[in-house]
Amino acid sequence: MANERNEMLEKSTTLYFGPWYRRSPFFEATLAAGCTAYDIYNHMYLPAYYDDPDVEYWALVNGVTMWDVGVERTVEVSGPDADRLVDYITCRDLTKCAVGQGKYMPVTAPDGGLVNDPVLLHVAENQWWLQLADSDAGLYALGVAAGRFDVDVTLPDVHPMQVQGPLAAKTLEKLVGPGIYDIKYYWLAHTEIAGIPVVISRTGWTAVPGFEVNILDSSMGTELWDAVAAAGDEFGIRPIAPCEARRIEAGIFNYGSDMTLADTPLHISGMERLVEPQEQDYLGKGALEALAESGVDRKLVGIYLEGDQLRAELSQVWPALSDGEEVGRVTDAVWSPGLEKNIGYVWVPIGLAEPGTTLEVISENGDELTATVAALPFVDPKKKAPAGDLKAS
Repeated sequence: MANERNEMLEKSTTLYFGPWYRRSPFFEATLAAGCTAYDIYNHMYLPAYYDDPDVEYWALVNGVTMWDVGVERTVEVSGPDADRLVDYITCRDLTKCAVGQGKYMPVTAPDGGLVNDPVLLHVAENQWWLQLADSDAGLYALGVAAGRFDVDVTLPDVHPMQVQGPLAAKTLEKLVGPGIYDIKYYWLAHTEIAGIPVVISRTGWTAVPGFEVNILDSSMGTELWDAVAAAGDEFGIRPIAPCEARRIEAGIFNYGSDMTLADTPLHISGMERLVEPQEQDYLGKGALEALAESGVDRKLVGIYLEGDQLRAELSQVWPALSDGEEVGRVTDAVWSPGLEKNIGYVWVPIGLAEPGTTLEVISENGDELTATVAALPFVDPKKKAPAGDLKAS
């Protein structure tokens, strides 16, 4: 398996490093840790490969891993109208989001389309952080605010790394003390690691136990990375790239590939619940209420794909067919070591969105694959499985 991956890397186009792309505070540390391939995401270098994906997967599921995710660009909204602006650009009702709490936040356009889906952190009174996927949603917030809201929309010196896996809390306990266990899911705490100010949130791109550690001084990135690595050494901590298999198992979506501005939260399996009833207005409210009444014409759902193990990420979408007619597209497909199946996401007409529906999929190599629509998430939908237990529900 490693040889197959290495052969693919050898055939890859060279990525040049230069000042026209941003580097995270942890970039030099990732090079020293053995990262050999980078992606470009959100105008920034994102580590893409350290080791065989199966090795990284099991390290995440059974132990503890560390990731450079500085590409989650932080946009800060602060000022007297910060609460109003942040609540106005999402279909979620944030009027009850307490200081110290976070939310998964669909950012909506006037027609209900998805502008972005950041992790939102309410870090202080009149101060919010939107930690963004790959789109210029900070400019969107700036445009919405112009002339209407008394706020500052800025890019603060805040950069996240993730510490993920069932041993993540034990690792961070060595650095910040037992208070790490007091951080509830999607809440945060202000603290220090090795004298470096950080904000730790119990969030991540895995749906396994884990945290994001936001450094507040970019000049200390290598020092923070090394401190976490040293604390996790006894638990076998290792740096990995974002784990595609685990995030798809968990029903976590990637903005720009799985969904775009042309899609609304109502079109995406599992995201419908985030269109929350509320009295106050927000951008897209009328459009989403009308769509909820009329019903959607298509849906993003899960899919199982038969055939050989898919060892590389899709470089383009794959057509999905029903009775020989193209009806949709596969946006992601990957081998799940835990489920021992190929899994992914597919856009299909609403009439074909029920689990168990059979489709044909054409890979970019021209292979015809039999596929079956699946419910999301693939693993542990009620979040009751113990860490590391990946039995399909």
